[in-house]
Amino acid sequence: MTQTLRAADVLARRLYEAGCRHAFGMPGGEVLTLVDALVKAGISFHLAKHENAAGFMGEGVHHSDGAPVILVATLGPGALNGVNVVANAHQDRVPMLVLTGCVDAAEEQSYTHQVLDHRAVFSPITKATFRLDAEAADLIADKAVALATQPRNGPVHIDVPISTADAAATERGSRRAPAARTQPESETLAQALSWLAEARRPLALIGLDALQEAAAPEIKTFLEQHQIPFVTTYKAKGILPETHPLCLGAAGLSPLADKYLLPLLQKSDLILALGYDPIEMRPGWRNVWDPARQRMIDITPEPNSHYMHQASLALVASLKPTLTALTPVSQSADQPQNWPCHSPAQVQADLGMAFPADADWGPAGVIAECRATLPANTLATADSGAHRILLSQMWSCSAPRQLIQSSGLCTMGCAVPMAIGRKLAEPDRPVVSFSGDAGFLMVAGDLATAAELGVAPIFVVFADASLALIELKQRGRQMANAGVDMGRHDFAAIGRAFGGSGITVRNRSELNQALQQALASDRFTVISAEIEPGGYDGRI
Repeated sequence: MTQTLRAADVLARRLYEAGCRHAFGMPGGEVLTLVDALVKAGISFHLAKHENAAGFMGEGVHHSDGAPVILVATLGPGALNGVNVVANAHQDRVPMLVLTGCVDAAEEQSYTHQVLDHRAVFSPITKATFRLDAEAADLIADKAVALATQPRNGPVHIDVPISTADAAATERGSRRAPAARTQPESETLAQALSWLAEARRPLALIGLDALQEAAAPEIKTFLEQHQIPFVTTYKAKGILPETHPLCLGAAGLSPLADKYLLPLLQKSDLILALGYDPIEMRPGWRNVWDPARQRMIDITPEPNSHYMHQASLALVASLKPTLTALTPVSQSADQPQNWPCHSPAQVQADLGMAFPADADWGPAGVIAECRATLPANTLATADSGAHRILLSQMWSCSAPRQLIQSSGLCTMGCAVPMAIGRKLAEPDRPVVSFSGDAGFLMVAGDLATAAELGVAPIFVVFADASLALIELKQRGRQMANAGVDMGRHDFAAIGRAFGGSGITVRNRSELNQALQQALASDRFTVISAEIEPGGYDGRI
């Protein structure tokens, strides 16, 4: 006997077809059918301790398997608990399906307990929002997946009424054909090729859009053929190994790094933005080149609506075929050498001295010891705060997504759950998260989730009893200290209390031993690295 498909089953099956194998959230009575359907479709449902953390766990998995995130939340407070992570997905270009339970349309006319307009809440922070309908469940599911995964990626919300989830539904066989990748017209390509041939000081900025298009092979060939030095945003770190001779490192939030990178950018006679999304950048990167004297080619999936910069030649097109069209078959033997003054090499050297790996202790010492001790294939996550800026400059990546973080929204409390998700998806690789003490406390309850899932990430906490980045800005504006200091807490004991290991360290030798112990453990480990306040002064 053939079992009747419910609308929730149709939705779940389409999500499975999209590659989803994990869903995260906290169920309520309004989403029980939905959770049941996900499990029956072959998608594991993982109970988190907060919807915000659930979404970040899903993002951690996404960075490993490439499938859209599934966040499940019940109506009212459950849905609202997820607002932060949904906004993060919107600004950090993460494909996410936000599934919320809701009461039926007729019911909400006379029943108000926990009832609010979810679609009005999520509309400003998603690419689209739908209300599931049994007769069109397959179409809504396909639209949601398509919108979430097409450039630029982002979250899509589906409100699922209780009776609709259980209603009989028909699944049609039609599927949306993927759109072909586009490249600019020949005249535009010819203009870009002409400028490339004339350039003597070209410089490339590589961003998140390049990562999402998996354009690393085309970028490598293009940059090497034209011998163009490059800078990446924090999210694009590792798209080419940072040991590549043309790599000048990462930029985004560090005034110290900008001290060396921005003057080089202003000397360039051709700037190439390759999938460069300026949402990651601080205000100091706004209009940093002069359109009157510098040419700028912007290859982007969407027209410029941000006005962080302007291009001399804007190519709204797919990066991979465009770069292939702009790459010569071979390098001309008589082509003049780029950057004859060797400025990029000097910037590489200057940045190496600005962010040295030989600090005895403090935040730089913690990062340096972790990078030196942990295997080269370690996957890292970073929370927001002063430590993230320093980490993003010091943590070298040899492959894409080896370091993930919130760099569009810059939200706190993301590193711990993202590390849990990454370890769940790739249990055989070392995973480490870096959190400030305040950000760690925001999500410490989900250490219980790590224990229940049986995953063993390493959670490093920069314990300086301060909101270090905000305190640094406060002092910079000569304001009185207020609202930035906190108590010193036993973070190692918190780790042990939730079923993991916990170690407090106060120097590099102790940290090295703790890391070795954590790598050998089958349980998660919290390493509390106690440092003095003010350790970021002059370093970021």
